[in-house]
Amino acid sequence: MKIRLILLALLLTCQAFSQQARHVIFVTIDGFRPDFYLEPAWNTPNLRALMKEGAYAKGVNSVFPSMTYPSHTTIITGVQPARHGVYFNSMFEPMGSTGKIYWNDSSIHAKTIFAAAKEKGMTTAALFWPVSADMNVDYNIPDVGSMGETVREKYSKPEGFIPTLKQEVFNTTEKIDYGKNQNVAKIAAYVIGKSKPNLMVIHVFSVDHAEHLQGRTGPMVEEAISDADEAVGIIVDALKNAGIWENTVLMIGGDHGFYNVSRNVNPNVWLKNAGLINNAKNNDWKAMFNSVGGSSYLYLKDPSDQTTLKQVEDLLASQPDSVKRLYRIINRAQLNRIGANPLAALALTAENEASFGNAATGEAVKPGKGGAHGHFPDTRNIRTGLVVHGPGVKKGSVVEEMDLKDMSPIIARLLGLSMPPMEGKIPKDLLAK
Repeated sequence: MKIRLILLALLLTCQAFSQQARHVIFVTIDGFRPDFYLEPAWNTPNLRALMKEGAYAKGVNSVFPSMTYPSHTTIITGVQPARHGVYFNSMFEPMGSTGKIYWNDSSIHAKTIFAAAKEKGMTTAALFWPVSADMNVDYNIPDVGSMGETVREKYSKPEGFIPTLKQEVFNTTEKIDYGKNQNVAKIAAYVIGKSKPNLMVIHVFSVDHAEHLQGRTGPMVEEAISDADEAVGIIVDALKNAGIWENTVLMIGGDHGFYNVSRNVNPNVWLKNAGLINNAKNNDWKAMFNSVGGSSYLYLKDPSDQTTLKQVEDLLASQPDSVKRLYRIINRAQLNRIGANPLAALALTAENEASFGNAATGEAVKPGKGGAHGHFPDTRNIRTGLVVHGPGVKKGSVVEEMDLKDMSPIIARLLGLSMPPMEGKIPKDLLAK
């Protein structure tokens, strides 16, 4: 009898061990929204199948600004932008933009889950992940913005990776269309089949592009989210073909939602008219807004210049009600509470279908179109989503609300990674105990 009980205990232990997560694959769909899987009008059968067999969130709060690069960096660090150091997609350049972006891993000032995974000797991969150039991963195609294919190939790993993909995955093509989500998924499938990575992140971005052009709805948005869903299906098939599906947690998330745009506000026009911006190219300015779609950030040339700050606050307060309804002021105390850019004196978040621009001449308020993101993350439409499936996930769990900073704690728990104290937490009942 004792032998039988011992054997039964060993069998149960082996079964439990076989169901532990040995792989975590995180796919971010840029511009991903919860309604894409919660509402049947969208053509996302793969997402809904994963949701049915796994768990999901009704809403995931982004960071401020709710932009791609700071959001993705929060996902892999578990901390807000004030701690990880990636404040925008592009760097603030008061004398005129030269195209500087946060693209290299050295911009991140917090430990990443990739560093933790490498400490455990795990195989890692990052495909088109923002701020990942030079990151210590085994397979990497970094998101380098508009810096070009030569730069992308230079920083891809292993050496010769992209030429190999052109030959072996895309039938000797001269150029890979990375804007097609299914092509990115085919690259992921190749890496999964070749190395079975323990930790892999994948960023697909055509949904974001479509929403910028058409807003929250439209034929391009429908086509893009359907393409993203099919990309998810390709990755699922690859995991099954590699024999690791049962030991893999697949997470499908995003970075931000979207708002429709009908007005564009250029607050630097007010500053120029007030004599606070004279000649930016010659560095002759006292205050300047850096606008990033759904939000805008006030920089003071002299951060201690309270007189200029008061002048800007008075300018904002003096606008007619028809203009003031297009923005909400986020003061420094609010920025501190949410862990946002420590260099800004205050910020504006767009309201009532507005977005922001950086023009300093012409009309301050103009017609706008399409969609935007970047807004303060306390409104429903700017939330992103999450679907989770695999061992260690509590099937049927529904999270009402969570944050992007919660993603790293989830991954760290699933893979047993050691991370310094993070600002995020694992949502209650998401993971099985």
